[in-house]
Amino acid sequence: MELSRSRLKALILDGALAIDGRTIRDPGHRVNAGDTIELAIPPDEPAEPLAEDIPLAVVHEDEDLIVIDKPKGLVVHPAAGNQTGTLVNALISHCGTSLSGIGGVKRPGIVHRLDKDTTGLLVVAKNDRAHRKLSAQFADHGRTGPLRRGYLAFVWGAPARPKGTINEPIDRHPKSRDRMAVRANGRIAITHWQVLERFKGKDGKPVASLIECRLETGRTHQIRVHLAHIGHPLLGDATYGTGFKTKATRLPPAAQEALTALGRQALHAYLLAIEHPTSGQRLEFRSELPGPLVRLHRSLSAG
Repeated sequence: MELSRSRLKALILDGALAIDGRTIRDPGHRVNAGDTIELAIPPDEPAEPLAEDIPLAVVHEDEDLIVIDKPKGLVVHPAAGNQTGTLVNALISHCGTSLSGIGGVKRPGIVHRLDKDTTGLLVVAKNDRAHRKLSAQFADHGRTGPLRRGYLAFVWGAPARPKGTINEPIDRHPKSRDRMAVRANGRIAITHWQVLERFKGKDGKPVASLIECRLETGRTHQIRVHLAHIGHPLLGDATYGTGFKTKATRLPPAAQEALTALGRQALHAYLLAIEHPTSGQRLEFRSELPGPLVRLHRSLSAG
């Protein structure tokens, strides 16, 4: 396969290059004799996603933006292995040609993302001007503006402190390209967390907690990676919480059943606050826990 210089550069900037197991994002990086070089090249994809009539839970919509309450299992935009059935396919059907083109044909209007199985609030730009202004807010991460993103996370164990901040860089996992990991040479990532509730197991000792997380950066899988890094991975996280599967036996029977029925990581984007790109008005949206997480919460509380 022949790749142009611009294509190679784009792949490198996207984190697809690893040298001796270390992700390299600098196209000018010097290669030494004997280096082991790995380049993950995604398969060819269709040129443009098609409109698909997929139901959307629209929280707010106007001429500039649309706020969606994303369900479990909905991928945000087409990518390898998910060319159809995505939020973008649904948005093209719902909005027609009004979506912003800044994100390219694969990601029209997409300003930020949620993982496939993370539920909750997500805003999409409907024109280029709105896209630029919303992107600037997300790039600032609320440091100087009104942007706020809040998540509710059910995690294993009970942190010793009531709140804290995780400031650990994140990059691609050195051995698994579909996973992320805390790595010294990764991109800065900051997560603020606060314990809302602690839950006892069958033995009367703390087994799980409900934590609120606020993001100061927006890395892929950030909350999942950070909470796992401090020893409190998300309940139901098959990627970052595999070592905690046996802890499920400590849960009350009803909570065990609720966790099995959940079938995903217990993470929900419940809060989104933005500045409207045209009016400048502060908009705040909240999303209640979806049914399966309500059931999990109740069963943990009753234990």
